[in-house]
Amino acid sequence: MKILVIGGTMFIGRRTVRMLKDAGHDVAVLHRGDHEPDDLEDVIHIHGDAKDLANVDVSSFSPDVVWHNMAFGRKDAEDTVAKFGTDMRYVMTSSCDVYKAYGALHKGIASEPVPSDETSPVREERYPYRGQIPGMDDYEKLDAEKILLDVGATVLRWPMCYGPFDGQRREWYVLGRIHAGRKRIPVGSGQWLSTKGFAEDIAKGCKLAIESDAVRGEIFNLGEKVVYPYGQWTQMILDAAGSDAELIRVPDDKLPEDMGLTGIVPQHFVTDCSKARAVLGTTDTDHMEALETTVQWHLANPPQVEQDFSGDDAALALALEP
Repeated sequence: MKILVIGGTMFIGRRTVRMLKDAGHDVAVLHRGDHEPDDLEDVIHIHGDAKDLANVDVSSFSPDVVWHNMAFGRKDAEDTVAKFGTDMRYVMTSSCDVYKAYGALHKGIASEPVPSDETSPVREERYPYRGQIPGMDDYEKLDAEKILLDVGATVLRWPMCYGPFDGQRREWYVLGRIHAGRKRIPVGSGQWLSTKGFAEDIAKGCKLAIESDAVRGEIFNLGEKVVYPYGQWTQMILDAAGSDAELIRVPDDKLPEDMGLTGIVPQHFVTDCSKARAVLGTTDTDHMEALETTVQWHLANPPQVEQDFSGDDAALALALEP
C-alpha cells in the first residue's frame, strides 16, 4: 500500500510511520523539513508546508491512502480534499476534545456524563483555544471532521497521550521536580479521571485504521481501557522513576499552577474506546511498562527550562506547619 502521511516526524506520527514502513508499505511523509529523524531515513520525505498544500509538489508519489495527522481546522481539510480529490481514502487524526464533556471541562463545570463514546454529544461551542493559545485561533477538529467524513474518511479521536518524544511533556509536572532533586511534592485531592493513551498503542491503532479499507466513514476513540485517578497516576510516575520523593497533600486552592490537575477538577473526561478494540483490534501496554519507558526517555532528555518552586515551598509550608 502507498501511504502519504501529512505530518509524521514527531511523537506518535513518527512512531506510526516507522510501523507502517516496517510492515512493508511504501510511505511518504509530507513535512516542512524541520525534523528529519534518523529512524525515518528509509521513507520518502516531501518537504512542503501543509498550510500551503496547493503549492506542494506531490506528483512523485501517488498514494492509496492519505493520513492527515495535522488537520487542525476547516481550511486544512478543505485544502486536502481539493488536492487529492473526493475519491481518495483519507484517515484523519482528531481529538477527544470534540466532546461536550470537554466543553464542560474547559469551562470548569460538571455537566456531562462519562464515558463519552463515538455517538456522544459534541461541543456546542467552537474554537476552544481562540485567544488563549498563540496560533490556535482557527483550531477546530469538528470542522475538519465534518469535511473529511463527508468524503468517507476514517476519523481517529486521540486522548491525552504520553510516551517518548512527547513535546507537551505531560509527565514533567512530576518529573521536573524529581529532576531538580525535590523530595517533597505538593498534590491535591487527586480524584480527576481522564482517559490517556500510550504513544506506542495509539500508533498501533493508527496503523490498523490506515491498513483497513473496511472502516471508511467510521469514527474511533483511541485510548486505554483503565483510567486511574490523577493522584494515583502521579504516584505511579514517581514509582516508575524509582523516586523516593513524597507526595504531600496540600489545599487544592494552594497548589502550584502546573499541579492543578491533581486538585479539584469538576468534570471527568473519560472516553469509551471499546469500538476500536472490537473493530480495529487495539490493545493496551501494561501501564507500569508504558510509564517506565516514558519516564526513562523524559529524564534522559530534560527540557531546557528554568523552574520556579516557590509555589511548592509556600504550599508545603502550609501543609507541614505544626
